[in-house]
Amino acid sequence: MGKTFCTNIKIINKMKILKKITPPPYSWLPLLSVFGFNMFVYYGTRLLNAGREHYMIETSLDRRIPLCTGFIVIYVLAYGQWACGYLLAARESRRVCRKMAAADLMAKAGTFAVFLIFPTSIVRSSIQGRSWCDLLTALIYRLDAPDNLFPSIHCLESWLCFRSSLWLKKVPPWYPAASFLFTVLVCASTVLVKQHVLVDIPAGILMAEIGAALSGRVFDIQDRFS
Repeated sequence: MGKTFCTNIKIINKMKILKKITPPPYSWLPLLSVFGFNMFVYYGTRLLNAGREHYMIETSLDRRIPLCTGFIVIYVLAYGQWACGYLLAARESRRVCRKMAAADLMAKAGTFAVFLIFPTSIVRSSIQGRSWCDLLTALIYRLDAPDNLFPSIHCLESWLCFRSSLWLKKVPPWYPAASFLFTVLVCASTVLVKQHVLVDIPAGILMAEIGAALSGRVFDIQDRFS
């Protein structure tokens, strides 16, 4: 009897945890739209740009920045930040979820246009070490082609997660500051692991800000007529 009771408690606790990490039904379409459009922008432009000239926009300052493969940890953890940021926005409210999705879609539409108009590439550093950070960086190099760099989607996504954290009321007071600090580290990681050059960072942030501004404008207008 006692064993069965404990088992039931564990099942209930697992269900509560699952409920906390599951996006609400109203968020499924916005989140799937964001994911699908991101795949189209990132991989679709590679197909469209195949065979075209790609520009190198590396500066002398970029060449002075050393390769720091330890920052690959931050670079990879950014994916976790995005999942957390979009989930929190989705669970905040229907309005915040749609506002976040609209900001992302508008920012990615601008990114898509820039990728097509001004395709860029980079010459990556040679990795000589054999530490697990070196090996992970080498793996990322193999999996991710050195194009679609300007603007940086890594910086764009992380900055949008920070911006959306300012719209949230169901998070601890420290969360926006923590999100900002981690976003700064993500931006730094893009150049320290030689996945991007410096100008890609402000370009990604600017695109995120444009998306957030347009989204906010759309929802402000909607509120006036609702």
